[in-house]
Amino acid sequence: MTYRVIQWATGNVGRLAIEGVEAHPELELVGVWVHSPEKAGKEFGGVTATNDVDEILAMDADCVIYTPMLGQTEEVARILRSQKNVVTPVGWFYPKDTTGIAELEGACREGGVTLHGTGIHPGGITERFPLTLSALCTNIRHVKAEEFSDIRNYQAELVVREIMLFGKPPEEAAKSAMLDILGSGFSQSVRMVADELGLQLDDELQTGHEWAVATKDLDTPVGLIAKGTVAAQRFTWQGTVNGEPRVTARVNWLMGEDLDPPWKLGGERFEVSFDADPPLHVVFHGLHPEVVGDDLDRNRGLLATANNCVNSVPYVCDAEPGVKTYLDLPMIAGRAV
Repeated sequence: MTYRVIQWATGNVGRLAIEGVEAHPELELVGVWVHSPEKAGKEFGGVTATNDVDEILAMDADCVIYTPMLGQTEEVARILRSQKNVVTPVGWFYPKDTTGIAELEGACREGGVTLHGTGIHPGGITERFPLTLSALCTNIRHVKAEEFSDIRNYQAELVVREIMLFGKPPEEAAKSAMLDILGSGFSQSVRMVADELGLQLDDELQTGHEWAVATKDLDTPVGLIAKGTVAAQRFTWQGTVNGEPRVTARVNWLMGEDLDPPWKLGGERFEVSFDADPPLHVVFHGLHPEVVGDDLDRNRGLLATANNCVNSVPYVCDAEPGVKTYLDLPMIAGRAV
């Protein structure tokens, strides 16, 4: 069976998702929605793009891969009501009791379709892989999923400087909204892991934001990071039981290692660690560019994010209607060449 796919948005992840659809033997790209009028009428994957929502929703398709910068509940609900399944890396990884979930569940039932949130971090490293690996352990006391990335490899200057606040004075970066922006996804990951492991977490997650400044001017792909401005940040979301850490998700973002305090990246990677029997520690390599600034248009982490969405499509299309997480779907696999 061939599943007909619409790609919604053509940013970094969206363009790579189109590549993945073209390479997948069970998928066919039939539509592309773009945000800007400048992209409308251009071809992506041999398909002419449109920025007309009514036009794209009127198409005959099985699934929409939804990859805007930020997800919108009303927009996703409209797609679902048009009888199209949705796979997305921008949220809804484990959305029970979250704002808007009742509307999305209703839209799924109305359209007879499924919504699935996936990706990499969050959306994979923080919940799918820890839960898979947990089968190797007993007496699990603490699970930690952590990212170590060089932000010089992230080709989005506006996001890096004005949203992530790299290159800003420490007092400005201290007001960062990233704990909240990212927190929705990472907190869902923490709670999914805890629920499946049988932990009753304290009501509020513990969060943290730390930073380091550049010890010299740094020339980066997103412009000059001046000495004394923020050049590294660490964000943490932690589920506790009676105040004791039990499930942790963390991101470490650095622009090199000329930093104060002298944080060390130690190589780009993702890690999943268990304080358990046995004390498991797994490191994921290959999800970052080999060389800083190399092939930024096909950043491997974004490629993996796109592929996780693409490879989920057949499973999501075959699922019962509703909002479905990793806990509800069969094992999702890629396809051989």
